[in-house]
Amino acid sequence: MQAVQVKAFGGPEVLETADLPDPAPGPGEVLIEVDHVDTIFVETQIRAGWGRAYFDTEPPYVPGGGVSGTVAAVGAGVADGWLGRRVASFVRGAYAERATAAVTSLTPVPDGLDLRTAAALVHDGVTARGVLDVTGVGAGDRVLVLGASGGMGTLLVQSARARGARVVACARGGHKLALVRDLGADAVVDVSAGGWPETARAALGGSGADVVLDGVGGEPGARSFALVADGGRFSAHGAPTGGFAPVDPEEAKRRGVTVFGIADVQFDEDEVRRLRTAALREAAAGRLRPVVGRVFPLAEAAAAHAAVEGRAVVGKVLLKA
Repeated sequence: MQAVQVKAFGGPEVLETADLPDPAPGPGEVLIEVDHVDTIFVETQIRAGWGRAYFDTEPPYVPGGGVSGTVAAVGAGVADGWLGRRVASFVRGAYAERATAAVTSLTPVPDGLDLRTAAALVHDGVTARGVLDVTGVGAGDRVLVLGASGGMGTLLVQSARARGARVVACARGGHKLALVRDLGADAVVDVSAGGWPETARAALGGSGADVVLDGVGGEPGARSFALVADGGRFSAHGAPTGGFAPVDPEEAKRRGVTVFGIADVQFDEDEVRRLRTAALREAAAGRLRPVVGRVFPLAEAAAAHAAVEGRAVVGKVLLKA
């Protein structure tokens, strides 16, 4: 089968296609004929050698952790009823034409929902719903979303609005701002403008946000923490800037701000299935619109990573196997 390997840590050019043996499903596993592959920003960071204290990945390896596709074979102990079913799943080594996954990790894709859309929800559908649940976003909340035009940010904007929140969406440039406004944001803020925190505070009504959803991290995330109203909630779940937002725990305690981190949105298999099933059903019903900005052939994974890192693409970047 064709797959993509990281031969050494480095830039997108280290992603190379290779012919590898077809994987075989072990006991309790299935073989997925991959249709689309999800890409997420952290995969580009791992490829570049970042986060080695957190990830034990060493080259050569096949990157990627999420796919949509069709079950082509089952291992021992797996019911034949899975054969031919369309599924979305976390996998190890997703940048490939075929991948194996534990049957317990599979989420059936609803009839009427295409596999491209399902791939866009493999990771982000889970994390977005999980973030909103963990932070308790509800009707009447004033919610600030950083990184609103990204794959997960676009889902957060829609889902927070669906829960009755007032959403202020932060993005860069007119094209991205137009997108998040079209997705339902009540107000938009261009973070490329120097005084964006003041603009955001005004859009939030002057007293700050009940909830800040920070999918960016770094300096923008740190500036957004100041926009949380006393007694509010702050989710530091994104780090495409190279690190999560630095938050002073003493200041958070003094202001009564509850801080959530990436560890708070790491879910077990049962919870992942519940969250992903809900996201897929919402999309199938037309109530949730995943935004797919670009789809690259599997052999062009290097170009896909360059697009992700360049941040010019709105929404998700996917690979087509």
